[in-house]
Amino acid sequence: MVMRQFARYIGIDYSGAETPSSSLPGLRIYAVGTSGVPEEISPPPGPRKYWTRRGLAEWLLAALRSGPPTLVGIDHAFSFPLRYFETHGLLPDWPLFLDDFHKHWPTDKENTYVDFIRNGLYGEGARRGGDSRWRRIAEQRCKAKSVFHFDVQGSVAKSTHAGLPWLRHLRQTLGDHVHFWPFDGWKPPAGKSVIAD
Repeated sequence: MVMRQFARYIGIDYSGAETPSSSLPGLRIYAVGTSGVPEEISPPPGPRKYWTRRGLAEWLLAALRSGPPTLVGIDHAFSFPLRYFETHGLLPDWPLFLDDFHKHWPTDKENTYVDFIRNGLYGEGARRGGDSRWRRIAEQRCKAKSVFHFDVQGSVAKSTHAGLPWLRHLRQTLGDHVHFWPFDGWKPPAGKSVIAD
C-alpha cells in the first residue's frame, strides 16, 4: 500500500489585473480530496459574485488550519530573478524579500491595485522595479514571460505583484504549519501542508 503525503490538492488560478478587493472572474479555486473528483470551490455567499484576493487568502487560511495535509498550487511566481536581488542590493533570502517587496508594493491593502503602484499613486514601486528581460531560471527553461513583463497576453506580472503580499500574509499567519516549496527546503516534512508555485 502506498502512503500519500497529501490527502487534498488545491489549485488556484490567480489570473486577473485588479487587486486586492475587487471581485475577479479569473480567480478560481479547485480542490480534490479522497474521492479523486475535482470540484470548483465557490466564493462564500454574499454581494460579490467572484472571489477577491483577500477572500481567497482567508478561505485558504481556514482550509489549511482545519484540514488534512494539503498540496496547494498557485499560478504566479513566488520570487524574482537573481538580477532583481543584485540590482536592488538584496540578499537572496525569501522572507526578507517578501518583507521588502511588501514595503514597496503593498497590494494587499484595501483599494490598492498593481497599476496604482506602477503609476506612483501608492507604495514605492519605482524603487523596486525590474526589467522585462530578467527571467528566473524556470522562465528561461520553459520560455515563459518575465515577472516584470506587464500588459501582454499570458503575462504573470500583475498576478505575481498582486499575490506576493498575500503569500507573506499566509506565511506570517500559518507559521510552521505550512511548508512553502522550495523556499523552506526541497523536501517537505510528512504531515505538513505545502504551498508551491
